[in-house]
Amino acid sequence: MNSYDVAVIGSGPGGYVAAIRCAQLGMKTAIIEKYATLGGTCLNVGCIPSKALLDSSHHYDDAVKHFEEHGIEIPGEIKVNLEKMIARKQTVVDQTTGGIDFLMKKNKIDVYEGLGSFKDATHIVITGKETTEIEAKHIIIATGSKPSNLPFISLDKERIITSTEALKLKEIPKHMIVIGGGVIGLELGQVYRRLGSEVTIVEYMDRIIPTMDAGLSKELNKVFKKAKFKIQTSHKVKSVERKGDEVIVKADNKKGEEVEFKGDYCLVSVGRRPYTDGLNAEAAGVKLDDRGRVEVNNHLQTSASNIYAIGDVVKGAMLAHKASEEGVMVAELLAGQKPHIDYNLIPGVVYTGPEVAAVGKTEEELKEAGIEYKAGQFPMRALGRSRASMDIDGFVKVLADKNTDEILGVHMIGARAADMIAEAVVAMEYRASAEDIAIMSHAHPTFTEAIKEAALAATEDRPLHI
Repeated sequence: MNSYDVAVIGSGPGGYVAAIRCAQLGMKTAIIEKYATLGGTCLNVGCIPSKALLDSSHHYDDAVKHFEEHGIEIPGEIKVNLEKMIARKQTVVDQTTGGIDFLMKKNKIDVYEGLGSFKDATHIVITGKETTEIEAKHIIIATGSKPSNLPFISLDKERIITSTEALKLKEIPKHMIVIGGGVIGLELGQVYRRLGSEVTIVEYMDRIIPTMDAGLSKELNKVFKKAKFKIQTSHKVKSVERKGDEVIVKADNKKGEEVEFKGDYCLVSVGRRPYTDGLNAEAAGVKLDDRGRVEVNNHLQTSASNIYAIGDVVKGAMLAHKASEEGVMVAELLAGQKPHIDYNLIPGVVYTGPEVAAVGKTEEELKEAGIEYKAGQFPMRALGRSRASMDIDGFVKVLADKNTDEILGVHMIGARAADMIAEAVVAMEYRASAEDIAIMSHAHPTFTEAIKEAALAATEDRPLHI
């Protein structure tokens, strides 16, 4: 039987990063993955492939709507080759997962293919083409999550689908009904809207991206409606039925009246749930909570002292970068170091066009906590860079403590927001004030000037360009 210092169950952004950091710190490490390719949901059927399709659809949308204004004339009809688009997406996925294979070899990490389940707290049975058993002094659970469903919906994975199937459709839907106005539903909905599908978003809450700042939600809603999305908020879905190639969704609106939506595809994107199927956690003395998450303490340690859990399978935001940070944290704890994660400073991003990004507290959270704050906001359309690239939708909002001027939250919607949010994370990590950002020189012309201007607005209500 092979014996290890650390065994990691799951090879997503949490698991493979944890394995690499353990190996870097001198631990003999193994990683176990039930699928044939490493990388987990993110690399195979999540972050990476969805961004590949978003990028392809964005190029098509630009060609159809904006190239002529830029003085680019393309004779003839511009067509979508969905098969080639999906194939390019898969090439990106293959290159990325292949990179994880290389990193495992480089760091001398043993890779096991099969379903890892606990025999006890130090032994894992791996069921794949063959059944193998390994021993590990420490074990990290990084089994991730899978798409959630509503109890009355039968997913046939042909017409009633999850995000996994939406990434490999054989045709462009005529009318895609998206149940859920969160990150996944909006991103994939936008892919197919750009390609010509009619898209209806049906959301239970009173606004889309309901966990983010209300101002971001309002602005994204406006942009989506301009793009002719049909957005139905405060709608409680109660049935989804397929009849041949038609899908019928029935819901109650905010008045309690029944409404009906008909389409040829229905994407169910109502969140994700922790994946612990087949883990046999109880055999190792690992406790799960009532939502199926692995219970951990502040050091990500489970009820079994030598076993840790990270990523989507534990509490907190289901984000790839959060999982990676937790993987590094556990590896360094095992090496006797004293790492720390500030969960308030884990940024959240929606990769729609325009992108949405945020870090820290929302206005709603600050009000609820009774914290006195000041807000500064700056519209993207006031930037020369935005006008030059025709990316004029959106704004940046900086929230700062009313008394100390410390930045408490930054919320932005606009071009490059996913990249720009890193400036806010750095500022908040170092406890910067709004004035600190306001007096820093930002290159001109850039989108990041909006952060400086919003900070100026929060500091002394003196933005320069509005």
